[in-house]
Amino acid sequence: MIRFILKGILRDSTRSKFPILIVAIGVFFTVFMVAFLGGVFDDMIDLNARFSTGHVKVMTVGFSENQAQNPLDLAILDLDSLTAHLERQYPKMIWVPRIHFGGLIDLADEDGETRGQGPAVGQALDLFSENNSDIERLNIASALRSGSVPKSAGDALISEEFADKTGLSVGDEITFFGSTMYGSMSFQNFKVSGTISFGNPSLDRGGFIIDISDARQMLDMENGATELLGYFDGNIYDDELAEKITKEFNATYSDSDDEFSPIMVTLKQQNDLASLLDYAAYMQQIMVIVFIAAMSIVLWNVGLLGGLRRYKEFGVRLALGESKSAIFKNMLIEAFLIGLIGSFLGTLISLVVLIPLSIYGIDISGLLPDMTLMMPSTLRTVITPSIFYLGFIPGLGAMLLGQALAGIGIFKRETSRLFKELEV
Repeated sequence: MIRFILKGILRDSTRSKFPILIVAIGVFFTVFMVAFLGGVFDDMIDLNARFSTGHVKVMTVGFSENQAQNPLDLAILDLDSLTAHLERQYPKMIWVPRIHFGGLIDLADEDGETRGQGPAVGQALDLFSENNSDIERLNIASALRSGSVPKSAGDALISEEFADKTGLSVGDEITFFGSTMYGSMSFQNFKVSGTISFGNPSLDRGGFIIDISDARQMLDMENGATELLGYFDGNIYDDELAEKITKEFNATYSDSDDEFSPIMVTLKQQNDLASLLDYAAYMQQIMVIVFIAAMSIVLWNVGLLGGLRRYKEFGVRLALGESKSAIFKNMLIEAFLIGLIGSFLGTLISLVVLIPLSIYGIDISGLLPDMTLMMPSTLRTVITPSIFYLGFIPGLGAMLLGQALAGIGIFKRETSRLFKELEV
């Protein structure tokens, strides 16, 4: 029977061509939008991971409880020993120390008098190490507006906005005033090696970047950091693996009663990213439901129009003794096969479009000449295993639902009326 129905679909293009086309278009847009939104959410997660959360983050218990205050006195110490253990236990991960601190930037004139001051939001990165990956990870080179990345001790990157307001230029000297991790006064001179655009209002008002060795000396934080970020191989976040590593680490090292003991948290446990990831899943579900509903309405009308011209066919089949339920069943099988063909074509077309976009993406740097640290320069789609079957849900579901709604008319019409239409 299925073979017979399939032959009818292929031979009678007027019956199947338009429904297949509608299903293919609907499936294409469903798969494309899911892949595009997946890419957008992945970019948001990736930006958070690169700049703030890592895939996992190690802090002290006390620092994690007061993270908004950035308490330097609760920084991680003896960091080399901790990092060495993590590298042995998880050799495929990259561990990156960072220090966040705040204070005041002072600018002196030719006579040594203050000609300008401003609040400073500092970030110390491992810029000089041979294994350093933060310059590429944070897209620093692309966000530079003038000068170069710090290459020697005492160099600093200053936000472009702060430099414009204060008249700073590359090569000028600034003085940072703040406090050490032990609460004593700290000040240090830096030479501006370049200016940079952060893309964050608070950082652009007074953000600056220095090497972590300079920060440790300035803040009396020898062999320490406020946080240690861990990144998976390939920079792809795996929530299950992150949860496993976090549980193993905390079971071994963490003590909730000791504010200086280290604790590890996953990306999903920071910055309300759990709700963001859940929202992404809900959006995909809502999108599939919306496309099923919209396509079902269209295919219902297609089924009604097709049914009107097939009433004579139904009359012949009833005259030959076929029951209404059998006709309805055959209509659903026919709808299933049309939906299957349309879904396959729609998924195939979407993959032809999505694969190049996932590899090369769309370069938007020309549209955004003021590209910053916190904005991706390339938009990409993401291809997951669900892409290969996701389109079949609205494709088959909408076709079956639309045909079922249209086929109900068979049961509402009297057999005698169908015979009468057959005589005309």
